[in-house]
Amino acid sequence: MALSYKSRRRWALVLLLIGLPVYIGLAWFLLSLFEAPHFLVEIGIYVGLGVIWAFPFKAIFKGVGQADPDAAPEDPET
Repeated sequence: MALSYKSRRRWALVLLLIGLPVYIGLAWFLLSLFEAPHFLVEIGIYVGLGVIWAFPFKAIFKGVGQADPDAAPEDPET
């Protein structure tokens, strides 16, 4: 079942405001359990994790910044 435009916008907002900070904290905590790798390796891990989190939610974020396709077109004023 496909999500409506409004549902995708709401879920995207929830993911960005709640899910992303939780994911960042979890990644930070898990990496702190191990001995610190070389600086460049650590940066690579954080960048990789920063990109990977978005792939499962690609369908939710797709087209959210565009105008609502289900909305009635506005009448142009002449």
